[in-house]
Amino acid sequence: MEEARAVLARLERVEALGRDLAPASVLLAELRLLVAEAEAWVRADRPGAEAEDAVARCSAALEGRLITTST
Repeated sequence: MEEARAVLARLERVEALGRDLAPASVLLAELRLLVAEAEAWVRADRPGAEAEDAVARCSAALEGRLITTST
């Protein structure tokens, strides 16, 4: 549950930075932290192959790569 709260708080911060027209570097740093917190959440909430696949897709998206799933 703590992981979910961290993600929601980070999302609110990202939204606020967007509204305030924060520099791209600041927004990108927050988005990287958001992905890390989302990874922790998914691993805690739904451990297993599906969670690891979701984590890999998030990381790839952050790095600018596209990963598709077979589902």
